Formats: sequence, C-alpha cells, structure tokens
Amino acid sequence: MLSIYPACFFYENNCYSVIFPDLNWLATQGGTFEEAMEMAIDCLAGYIHTCRIDGDTIPEPSKLSDINPEVIAKELDPEAPVCESFVNMVSVDVDEYAKIHFEKSVKKTLTIPAWLNKAALEQNINFSQVLQDALKSQLNIG
Repeated sequence: MLSIYPACFFYENNCYSVIFPDLNWLATQGGTFEEAMEMAIDCLAGYIHTCRIDGDTIPEPSKLSDINPEVIAKELDPEAPVCESFVNMVSVDVDEYAKIHFEKSVKKTLTIPAWLNKAALEQNINFSQVLQDALKSQLNIG
C-alpha cells in the first residue's frame, strides 16, 4: 500500500532541501532533484516504518493544495531569502521498501557442538529462525 505525503522542495546553493510539514518537519536533501527525491522516499519510508515499529500514530497527509512552500519557509526561518520552491507528492510502498532497505538479512557464522548440530538437523530445525527468536527474546523485542 502506498504512503503519499506532500513535501516542500527548496532549491538554493545548488542543492534541494526537502521538508515534510506533516511529519514533524522531517527533512532531507540532495544535490539534484533526482537525488533529493530518492532521499525523500527513503526518509518517508524510514519515518513511517519507525512509527509502525514504535507504535506511534502516523499523521494523515495534508492535501497538496493546502501546503504553501513560502509559508513553510518563513515558519522555518523568517529571515531566509526567497528561493525557488514547490510542493510535490512523495510516495512509497513502505512494506516493500523496508524489505529491501531496512530488513536485509546478514550472514553470521557461528560455532556449535557437533552433537547439537546433528540433533538439530535430525529435527529439521531452522537455525536462522531459532537464532532470531533467541536474540529477540534476549533483547526483549518483538
């Protein structure tokens, strides 16, 4: 399911700053528009993914027409000079993005006694799952 939020893009000093006013002024930047959009997608996915993990409320997105980048710029810095700015919708499938970027598996090498390995293999034990469950239990998470 797509999460779609308006973001203010500000171009100054040869880079784009990106602000999500609905998400506690979540911010990122990029040297080009494409980089800024990639960073905005990553930032949006990370914010929503973290909110879900922490059980925090995820704010509803504003309508595109309700966001005025000049007003946002003045709220952030009343003394800031006027720069090129616009509002664009940023969308991401947070679950799919998280699978690729936030929930990557890493390979770990471990050593166990041969007799324990044999017994576990005879029982078709999934070593990775057992280790994950044990670590979560030890760390009091999930």
